[in-house]
Amino acid sequence: MAISTETSIQIADLLRKTVRDKLEKYQPETNHMPFHFRLLGKDRYAMFSFIHSMNTTFGISIWEQIAEYLAIGSGKQAQRHYNLFGEIDNDTENLITKLIYDLRKSNDSKIDNKDDLIKIIRKSIKPGKAIKHPDSVVDLYINDNKKEYYFDIKTAKPNKEGFVGLKNKLLKWVALRLSQNKNTRIETNLAIPYNPYHPEPYERWTLAGIYDLKRELYVGERFWNFVAGENIYDDLLDIFKDVGNELRPEIDSKFERLKKDYE
Repeated sequence: MAISTETSIQIADLLRKTVRDKLEKYQPETNHMPFHFRLLGKDRYAMFSFIHSMNTTFGISIWEQIAEYLAIGSGKQAQRHYNLFGEIDNDTENLITKLIYDLRKSNDSKIDNKDDLIKIIRKSIKPGKAIKHPDSVVDLYINDNKKEYYFDIKTAKPNKEGFVGLKNKLLKWVALRLSQNKNTRIETNLAIPYNPYHPEPYERWTLAGIYDLKRELYVGERFWNFVAGENIYDDLLDIFKDVGNELRPEIDSKFERLKKDYE
């Protein structure tokens, strides 16, 4: 089933607004980069800087909004920037620290069976107050009336330390939620909007032994199809393509102005 007309319009409008806002407001962060200018040319560097700024904008907000539109359009409860309140007792906090240490120490991926980790935390966590925690903000919350899903959406290539920190956050989300209701069926997952290694699978060495890859890593097509509840990945790409074609004259005009500014 394709993306609904209403959801397609929401996504296309979001893309138009985001790109046009960037085209209108963008100014290079610096006007003096003597080494880069001489190596690449001022005009080329200005265009590269604009595209890099556009990538940063996507990383901050676009992916979460599109995922929220798709999830709601499929009939799920969904909210981006969801506040997950709860309280982690000291024993469970220390337990999570030890679990992370053990995962990093071991090269045996069998140690990270997510079901086992959730059971361990469920057994340890004590009832707590619904208070804000430093890791309270969830990029995307989804409830399909069977299970609660909490997603941290990240860029395509976090480094090893970044992956470890994210794993720690995912386990703390489990603890926070279970401190409010031990019977909650919960999944905490890492989502990456696209696979930079396509057509090869996303299997960075930085993930080895840390993540339950089949359970908690959603990359590209798997993520978008999951939130939408249908195989809509190609349709989503087509929306991006159509908006890109529509805005191409405006983008080209901005690049021409950038070139003239640096002549």
